Amino acid sequence: MKAVYLHEEIEIPKGITVMVDGMKVKVKGTKGEIEKDFSHITGITIAVQENKIMLETTFADRKRKAQFYSLIAHIKNMFTGVTKGYRYYLKIIYTHFPVTVKVANNEVQIQNLIGEKNIRKARIMPGVKVSVKGEDIVVEGSDVEMVGQTAANIEAATKITGYDRRVFADGIYIYKKEVIGSESNE
Repeated sequence: MKAVYLHEEIEIPKGITVMVDGMKVKVKGTKGEIEKDFSHITGITIAVQENKIMLETTFADRKRKAQFYSLIAHIKNMFTGVTKGYRYYLKIIYTHFPVTVKVANNEVQIQNLIGEKNIRKARIMPGVKVSVKGEDIVVEGSDVEMVGQTAANIEAATKITGYDRRVFADGIYIYKKEVIGSESNE
């Protein structure tokens, strides 16, 4: 069933400035700045009035409703990112061969995974900080998509094919995600 008219207002938190140019949304806060282009979504209008973001659409079918509410979730994630930030934790697991992980420029280098001589590399996305603390890797940033993609790149770089994962559990795995400064974790 189509919704004739959908209208939502998102309250802009204090300390955040929002600029909207068509379907491009730019959010600036204490932890940084995030800019996203939603021009691939049609039929939805975004506007800033006073201290609220107004989203509107008409004659929304199932797909348009999904896009509408996804857009709201993206904007709220941008607010959380520029005020608090996001953090992912990864664990380095090995059995026989000690794995060496280091951060160099814009990539994470993984050495000696299951005794391999080649260096596996994972790309660090822009605006993301990666640090290695013993057996843990901490990935932090203000854009949840970039932080999540960097963590996924690190995990994917250590994927071992041709071996039984129950026996050869070596690799780097995401084990915790959180909003920085928040009590609730996923």
